[in-house]
Amino acid sequence: MSTLPEPLRIALELAATGVPVLPLRRGKVPFGNCLACRGGACGDRPNMKVPGPCRCLAPCHGWAAATTDPAVLTSPPWAAAWRRAVAVAYHPGGAGLTVVDLDDADAIAWARTALPATRTVATTRGEHWIYRGAMASRNAVRPGVDIKSTMSYARYLGPGTGTLTTLPDAVRALAVNGPAPARPAPHSIAAPSAIGDGECPHRTPTYLERGIAMAEQRITAARSAIHTTVYRTFLAVLSTHGRCGCLTETHIARLFTAAQTKGESLRHCTDAWTNARTRLGL
Repeated sequence: MSTLPEPLRIALELAATGVPVLPLRRGKVPFGNCLACRGGACGDRPNMKVPGPCRCLAPCHGWAAATTDPAVLTSPPWAAAWRRAVAVAYHPGGAGLTVVDLDDADAIAWARTALPATRTVATTRGEHWIYRGAMASRNAVRPGVDIKSTMSYARYLGPGTGTLTTLPDAVRALAVNGPAPARPAPHSIAAPSAIGDGECPHRTPTYLERGIAMAEQRITAARSAIHTTVYRTFLAVLSTHGRCGCLTETHIARLFTAAQTKGESLRHCTDAWTNARTRLGL
């Protein structure tokens, strides 16, 4: 009788309690899209805002792939993923939970004075504070603090300690009143007047669309060195389209979405974008 991989054993135990789970591969990020779903070919864009309409049987849709169905978790595509998995993640919102991800000692100190006590799980750099109740996810609501609930995943790091507390208004208010996450400016990227005066030299809009789609695919297909891939992809896009004023917020959001689907935080995306612009002198 074969022994279940440890991540799968943990996943099945969590699923039995109603917690939707998914495997994480090396780098502790979800598995990338399979060939049939690569580049949004399955129709799952933008960013799997609902778990479908893709009918793919593989665990290749980030948080939207999370499930409690043991038949799915042990199916051949998932079993292959579990053999490669390094950790288990779960969809907090799907379990009716919200995770306040505290990334460092300063964030933990703030939470102890600002938020009611609840179940706490130690992480590599900080703590997860878990509350009963779901809400919209949002990154960087304050320094070192992210909210993970609907349309997000959190790494499972054990049952933690303490009793679950009902999601307080103080946490909900963070997503409404907290400082907005840093992101690229909402207008088109303006070129310096000395470089083309902002006029787009590309022959047709199709050229830009193809470039953005290829950039999304490159990020989605990355199996390692995600940080480096995201930075180099941003650099390539900006080197081609960053000086002509044709990039819009929608294009930038598509690139950020692809990176975040691979597990990058909004802060990492913003840093990579800023660094690429700085290198190119934009």
